[in-house]
Amino acid sequence: MSINRPHIGIFGKMNVGKSSLFNALAGRAQAIVDSTPGTTTDPVRLIIEIEGLGPVVLLDTGGIDDKSTKLGERRVLKSVNAVNQIDLALLVFTDNNFGPYEQDFLETIKAKKIPVILIHNKSDLTPLKLKIEDHEIIDFSAKNNNTAPILEAVKTVLNKQNKKPKGLLDGIVKKGDTIILVMPIDASAPQGRLILPQVQTIRAALDLNAVAIGVQVSDLKQALNQNPQTSLVITDSQAFKEVNAIVPQEIALTSFSILLARQTEEFEQMLKGVKTLDALKDGDKILILESCTHTVNECVDIGRTKIPNLIKNYSGKNLEFTIIPGLQELPENLAGYKLAVQCGGCMITQTQLKNRLLTAIENGLAVTNYGMSIAYTNGIFKRSVKIFKK
Repeated sequence: MSINRPHIGIFGKMNVGKSSLFNALAGRAQAIVDSTPGTTTDPVRLIIEIEGLGPVVLLDTGGIDDKSTKLGERRVLKSVNAVNQIDLALLVFTDNNFGPYEQDFLETIKAKKIPVILIHNKSDLTPLKLKIEDHEIIDFSAKNNNTAPILEAVKTVLNKQNKKPKGLLDGIVKKGDTIILVMPIDASAPQGRLILPQVQTIRAALDLNAVAIGVQVSDLKQALNQNPQTSLVITDSQAFKEVNAIVPQEIALTSFSILLARQTEEFEQMLKGVKTLDALKDGDKILILESCTHTVNECVDIGRTKIPNLIKNYSGKNLEFTIIPGLQELPENLAGYKLAVQCGGCMITQTQLKNRLLTAIENGLAVTNYGMSIAYTNGIFKRSVKIFKK
């Protein structure tokens, strides 16, 4: 699973040896290498282990200059969009030729504050002579296959920027606390396992030496009676209304989805963004941002059915909803959209989530998430976020 693993993207023009570099770093022929321009189409992904760093996700992308055909332009767009998924870029060029395509791409990387390593490939044919201000260049040849300097540079950059994320329960749960996790096993629950946010929360409680008790909604009253010292209840957002009615007001209450939102830099913006639900008008458009691929059951799907229905009923307005599945890019034209509602984002990295939210914010949209929307439309938003304002 690639969640929370650093993502490294390899970029450059066609035929500069991106796939050869990809294979060299992977230690095997994973990507197809051919002299035919445009061999790499969709980004190729592979998890590799880098000693001293750990597992990372490596992405091989199509040429950033593949614009001779409509198909090529689509390939370029996919390569550029891959920038939103990475924590580090390897920008490859050859023959000391660092031209407009590379310069434009470098500016794109800089604008997103993503670190970049410049690699001069095929150095066995043309030794490096070029200098680029403020950037060190690593000379490389797939024939010599000396990836050590590149790997050392990758480790230096990623270890330097690797800030330990705030734990899900940091600051709200302490050693010895008892918390209850409400985890409904219903039609939308995966077969035979817990969903990732539930697993992450249990692990976070263990890390803090707290006691975590897992129950279904039907057993919540009993669990509360047996554990009067309970300090916090965390629920699946879809059970918010029912759980709120059971949990005494003196016990803090929130959801897994809101806990996940708290880990993002955009948490405060999401807290403000949910209030946009009070200002919706007929004809307004709302983005529902999913982040994983799943089998859709339209009757019970939280993003495609439940949240749109809650928002429509709450606002009383005639609204239009656009579903963005997986990591699909947002629409190019966001005019008319008022709000983007993001899922918890447990299946993507913080970088991917941040870039997606920033795209919406930069286009004038308010942003919030599933859990906040459900709490707000059920009249329990203030209670659900009160614990974070201590």
